[in-house]
Amino acid sequence: MLIKLIIEIVVGGICGFVANGLMKGDQSSILKNIITGVIGGFVGGLIGNLLGVGGGWITGIILSIVGACLVVWIARKLFK
Repeated sequence: MLIKLIIEIVVGGICGFVANGLMKGDQSSILKNIITGVIGGFVGGLIGNLLGVGGGWITGIILSIVGACLVVWIARKLFK
């Protein structure tokens, strides 16, 4: 259980870092990238369920990155 949580945090951080790079964001802190990636994973999972896409690690990572990009975009619009 603890190992799975650690893996999800690490993967979330990587997805947040990638999304930050794709969205040409500032040099964010690691904590901000982790939070963005974890929330992005949740949003990406919702999008995947709505579209009927799912399964596998690769699909999950792609959906997490897309979700994190969406979270970054919304945050920029709200806090601009």
